Amino acid sequence: MSTNIAPAGTTLASTRPVGTRPAGTTLAGTTLAGTRPVGTTRAWTSSLVGLALGLAILGASFHAEVAAAVNTWDSSSAYSHCWLVLPLALWLGWTRRARLVGLSPRPMPAVALLGLGGALAWLVMERLGIMEGRQFAVLGFVWLLALAVLGWRICRAMAAPLVYLFFLVPFGEFATPWLQDVTLWMIVVGLRAMEITHHVDGLVIEIPAGVFLVAEACAGLRFLIAALAFGALYALEMFRSPWRRLLVMALAALVPILANGLRALGIVLLGHHLGSAEAAAVDHVVYGWVFFSAVILLLVLAGLPFRQDARASSEGAPDRPDAMALPTAAWRPFLAASLVAGMGALGPLAAATLNAVVAPTLTLPATLIAPSGCEAVGAELHCGAWRATASLEVFSPRANWAVLAAARRRALGEGDDEALPLDVVTPSARWQARTMLGRPGMAGVGAWLDGRAVGDGVRTRMIAAWNGLHGTSAPVLAVVMLMPLTEQEGRPLEARQWMGAILRAQETGLSRESAARSAQGR
Repeated sequence: MSTNIAPAGTTLASTRPVGTRPAGTTLAGTTLAGTRPVGTTRAWTSSLVGLALGLAILGASFHAEVAAAVNTWDSSSAYSHCWLVLPLALWLGWTRRARLVGLSPRPMPAVALLGLGGALAWLVMERLGIMEGRQFAVLGFVWLLALAVLGWRICRAMAAPLVYLFFLVPFGEFATPWLQDVTLWMIVVGLRAMEITHHVDGLVIEIPAGVFLVAEACAGLRFLIAALAFGALYALEMFRSPWRRLLVMALAALVPILANGLRALGIVLLGHHLGSAEAAAVDHVVYGWVFFSAVILLLVLAGLPFRQDARASSEGAPDRPDAMALPTAAWRPFLAASLVAGMGALGPLAAATLNAVVAPTLTLPATLIAPSGCEAVGAELHCGAWRATASLEVFSPRANWAVLAAARRRALGEGDDEALPLDVVTPSARWQARTMLGRPGMAGVGAWLDGRAVGDGVRTRMIAAWNGLHGTSAPVLAVVMLMPLTEQEGRPLEARQWMGAILRAQETGLSRESAARSAQGR
């Protein structure tokens, strides 16, 4: 019998006890120390592929919402910053990539059941005709998809970029009238304090130097929305305390509103001292952005001494790694993505079923009552250098308010935030009018439902949604167009005066006819 003895400086390969694993191995497979286990890599690959497929299906199901958002980003200066939201969200995720160390996806297919509530919320918003609500519902499905496919711990680690996607939705337009009122109030308070003679007619302010209009562009919505998006980014990167972040967001909302009012007052005062409203208003939007940039810079400088960015890379990091967790079946991410996408498709399918019974809209000519100073010439009214025509759009009783709202936007040509607005309220009508985009003249619209004049608020939309279920009353939209008789440059203030006179004169004519058609249905 002989004995083999290893040379000095060497070890026996057989000295490892039976049943143990060498260093650097896991249950999922053998790896080098410090590298990602094979099972974890496969889990990430299948989860990311499932996430991409889920996003593609949701994009196809909600293509109308995506297209509407992109069109708003492209056409409205108030939302042009939305193009930066997705790159910034990706950057937020990249700066927080250390939080994913040791984590692996843990799909949660069961949470897809929450999509039933999301589908119902989307359908309600579709019936009410609120596109922003539909888009927020879609964003909710994106968040749900991430949770179902990646799991709670990864979503918690990446909460900041996921929440920042909120600014992809072009929201806030409903606040424009309120912002206009606040701006007008600040101007009037300033003029009274300085004892400058002025006259206010709606949103029009007249001083000896000329006339100023608090148009939608002067409301400060573009400044407010951009400030909120920037404030959220600043708060997420520079502060860790929830209270400090909330304070930053409160300042991002309040300061632009006050600053915009001071800016508008400054333009009016400049016109007063120059003796010309036109001279003061030249490039006021450009100057407004310069002023806004200075205000944001001051807010940034004011917040720097209180920053808490030292722990940015570790905030939200996992309490313990998942490296030793059992591997996830490759089919689970695809099951989770399929369930969420299927839940998302329920809303559009239900809406398509309801809209299948909607009859086409009827467009009918209408006759206008001539106010003092106007005369009827065939189907038109001639008022000085202007001509007016009218039409009625009678919708199916089962149509939801989104169809009428879209027709209203087409008639008014909304999208020009420099337009001159006009509201005319009479006992039987609620008219909205505004100058048209790219051409002289004005358009005015009024809506009726169930024999009553209605506006465009949530209450009206709820009544229309309920009416669409049993279909007894036909929504009616009356459209009045005022155009110059010749190819002359339009005079907005003159057009505004004639349009107001024409709309007020329709109490015994167009307004009564619209109410009657609305009550009797089609």
